[in-house]
Amino acid sequence: MCGRLTMTHPTDAMARLFEAVPSNDLPDGPRYNVCPTQTLAVVTADAGTRRLRPMRWGFLPVWYKTPRDGPLLINARAETIAEKNAFRAAVRDRRCLIPATGFYEWTKDADGNRLPWYFEPADGSVLVFAGIWQDWERDGESYTTCAIVTTGAGERMSEIHHREPVRIAPDDWALWLGEGEGKAAPLMKAAPDEYYRRHRVDPKVNSNRAEGPELVEPL
Repeated sequence: MCGRLTMTHPTDAMARLFEAVPSNDLPDGPRYNVCPTQTLAVVTADAGTRRLRPMRWGFLPVWYKTPRDGPLLINARAETIAEKNAFRAAVRDRRCLIPATGFYEWTKDADGNRLPWYFEPADGSVLVFAGIWQDWERDGESYTTCAIVTTGAGERMSEIHHREPVRIAPDDWALWLGEGEGKAAPLMKAAPDEYYRRHRVDPKVNSNRAEGPELVEPL
């Protein structure tokens, strides 16, 4: 699963990296504790043009009557994404890239306290998740929403959590966005064990109100 992430790079740098046209209403950064229902900067492909767009994190199926009509779908399982009514059209036609600088996962101690860990690329590069997106509108309320695709954790990640977000390597960005020929399904796999580095961080990040660079400092 992926339920909290960080994005500390400027949006103009992300637009250059992805050769994307940036929207004017992208979220400000740096951000050290991005939570579900908040806005992410997301890359899509539109008739040959890449765009860096704001999206609400939490996929809303078209049949939801309100944004709170069902479960908050922040993740989509790679193993079943093509079969689920909520996701199958999106994974076929509306795939996106969700850049981040890292993300958090949790273990528990003997007393049940949640212990946060921070994961980031070992080489310091931008982390890019596989995502899907969906427009939702009902009774004058509208959102463009997204979810992060997850898969079974690799060997080292499984020491902390049994799931991990699908990471898309730079050479595969175009394929995931549907810009070229080929099937995207083989991309939905765990990252190599050596891809991430991790360290414990302060439990203050457990609060969705916490913010600041100290959240990612090693404990």
